[in-house]
Amino acid sequence: MTSRFEHVTLGQRVRFGTGTAADDLAAEVERLGAHRVLLVSRRPTEVTAKIDVAAHCTDVAPHVPVENAERARALAAESGADLLVSVGGGSTTGLAKAVALTTGLPIVAVPTTYAGSEATNVWGLTEASRKTTGVDDRVLPATVVYDTELTASMPRDLAVASGCNALAHCVDSMWAPRADPINQALALEGVRALSRGLRRIGDAEGRESMLHGTYLAAVAFASAGSGLHHKICHVLGGAYDLPHAATHTAILPHVLAFNASAVPEAAARITEALGGELIDLYDEIGASHQLRGVPDVHEAARLVLPSVPPSNPRPVTEDDLISLLTAAQKGLVA
Repeated sequence: MTSRFEHVTLGQRVRFGTGTAADDLAAEVERLGAHRVLLVSRRPTEVTAKIDVAAHCTDVAPHVPVENAERARALAAESGADLLVSVGGGSTTGLAKAVALTTGLPIVAVPTTYAGSEATNVWGLTEASRKTTGVDDRVLPATVVYDTELTASMPRDLAVASGCNALAHCVDSMWAPRADPINQALALEGVRALSRGLRRIGDAEGRESMLHGTYLAAVAFASAGSGLHHKICHVLGGAYDLPHAATHTAILPHVLAFNASAVPEAAARITEALGGELIDLYDEIGASHQLRGVPDVHEAARLVLPSVPPSNPRPVTEDDLISLLTAAQKGLVA
C-alpha cells in the first residue's frame, strides 16, 4: 500500500521547565530584541517580574469579541509595542493573536491551561454571536514558555475540562481535512500523554504529562485542521457564549461515537492510546459529557451544518446534528 500526502510542520521555539517561566520569558524577550512589551493577561503576574512591560491589556474575554480585539490593537499602537506576551489560557492567547493578525507583532505565549492555542496558527473572533476562525502564520507565537507550576492553581474541574479540550485536538486530528500519518502519530502520542496526565492531574508528574500532551495535540491539530468536533464547538461557543473547555469536553464523546463506525481502525487506535474507552476515562476523572447552554438544538444544528467539513468520515445531515446535540444535552453517549 502506498500513500501520498503533503504535511506542514510549523516552526516554533518551546521552552519547558518547572519554576522557570520568569527566567525563560526574560531570555526570549532578550533574544527577540524587544524593548516595548505589551502584556496580555487578565491580571498582573509574577511571570513578568524580570522584564519591562510597556503596557498591560486585561481586556480578555471568551471567544475574543471583535470590540475587545480592536481595543487591544489600539493599545498596541499607542504603546509602541514591539512584542506581545500573553500569560493565561486560550482566551488570553486568542486576544494576543487578534493583535498579531493585524499588526504582525510576534508573540511569546505563556500558557496557564491546556488550551493548546499557543501552538497553532489558528485565530478566532466573535461578532454579533457568530464566531469566525481562520489560519494565518502571523498569529503563531514565536515561542511558547511552558511551566508546570503555572497550571497547579487551576481548580480540578477546570483542569479536567481543559485537558479534555486538548484530547479533542487529538481526536479531531485523526480524521480532520488534512489528517496524515504524521499528525496522526503526534495525536496518538498526545492521547497517551493526556490520558496519563488526566489520571494524575493533581500532582507534578501529571501536570508535566498534561503539558507534553497539550503541545503534541495542538501541533497535530494545527497540521490536520478543524474536524467535525471543533466546527460544532466553535459555532455553538460563538452563538451561545458557551464556556470553551466545558463545551469541548461535553461534545467530544458524542462526536467520537458518531464517527467511530466509519473509521474503526482510527477509533481502535484512539481507544488503545487512551487505555480503554473514552467514556470510562470520563467516569474515572469526573468529566462531564452533558452539553449545557444550548436553548434550541434545531437552531443549533442549522447553524452548524454549513461548517461541517466535507471530508468527515461519514456524511452529516441536519437530522444527524439534531440527534447528536440532543444526546449531548441528555448526556447519553451512543
